[in-house]
Amino acid sequence: MDYSDIYIRRIKKLCAERGIAINKLATMSDVKQSTLDNIVRGLTKNPRVMTLHKIALAFGMTLSEFLDFDELNDYSFDD
Repeated sequence: MDYSDIYIRRIKKLCAERGIAINKLATMSDVKQSTLDNIVRGLTKNPRVMTLHKIALAFGMTLSEFLDFDELNDYSFDD
């Protein structure tokens, strides 16, 4: 699994848990729809921290909380 796939899955999972569509998340986070679409489709492999921070806030989380989950914590860059 690619590093970017991990946070894509995180965004999709949080949206599903909260019943939020990607376009609604774009509005809630003040991230352009096209930017969020590119992240979720895997076209943007390394989004800016500011973008991830806005997404985290839209989910009612800090950036630390958003990035603190097993799949990401267990990822090895050495593989």
